[in-house]
Amino acid sequence: MAKIRQDREFPLAVAEWGWRFHHFGIPTTAPVPGETYIPHLKIHVAGFETSPYGAQWMRFDPDCPVHDLVRTVPHAAFVVDNLDEAIAGKTLLGEPNSPSAGLRVAMIVHGGVPIELMEFRNAEDVTREKQAIKAKI
Repeated sequence: MAKIRQDREFPLAVAEWGWRFHHFGIPTTAPVPGETYIPHLKIHVAGFETSPYGAQWMRFDPDCPVHDLVRTVPHAAFVVDNLDEAIAGKTLLGEPNSPSAGLRVAMIVHGGVPIELMEFRNAEDVTREKQAIKAKI
């Protein structure tokens, strides 16, 4: 039987697994001032850069490949040290992807709620990734 968490205790993801809160994503269908477009994911995002609480609004193009659950239900995002280890045995909502250089993300589902897991790569990996992108242009 699983241990019952007390009010003062942090969830296992934080207390034992070492995950760190990063932001929460809020799906919207209305444009939000200051949106940034991520063309390869077909998502418009806003608020992350300025929200002191980590709020990020997300608006999706009609042909966006993101899972419907992510498009309709808010999600919490956590930074993990190793994305592959963190997603092992979890139900994925699509394949891991890279929304920007130096970042790999995956969406999992827990109890009908999407959870985003994020792995930031080290500076050397980011430099190699940017060079590979420039070589393709």
